[in-house]
Amino acid sequence: MFACAGILFNHESPRRGLEFVTRKVTDGVARIKVGLTDTLSLGNLTAKRDWGFAGDYVRAMWAMLQQDAPDDYVVAMGMTHSVQELVELAFGHVGLDWRQHVRQDPAFLRPAEVDLLIGDASKARRILEWEPQVDFNGLIAMMVDADLERVAAAAEHARGLPVVR
Repeated sequence: MFACAGILFNHESPRRGLEFVTRKVTDGVARIKVGLTDTLSLGNLTAKRDWGFAGDYVRAMWAMLQQDAPDDYVVAMGMTHSVQELVELAFGHVGLDWRQHVRQDPAFLRPAEVDLLIGDASKARRILEWEPQVDFNGLIAMMVDADLERVAAAAEHARGLPVVR
């Protein structure tokens, strides 16, 4: 049996569930920009994660399956960004000052928070010749744009306006 294990660090896209902090932020930014709300409540802004684009990680998984022999690979960007950096980028992308909208809420703090998660994908880069194509800034812009389009269309529909794309 040909079996590989891909140990995938946080892989994000506009399709990520709203329960994940990346989508919570990008959806919140869109809602604030459209005028549906004015605040976004978050927990730990200093937690750092190794976030990459899901599409890049799918390419890595495909490459694993093209090898002559099965093996295990870590798929990660190899760098971290804090939740605050995510917030700054997302709000900045739509021209808003995050400090005017973000509230830290102790209810969203995790009792057993892992402060730093970072992966080493050097084996995948070397053997699979895998290189991510979307950087963190591009990923957050992609997610904000998708959420802004979705939220704006839903708001227009709710007001009975024709949805223009």
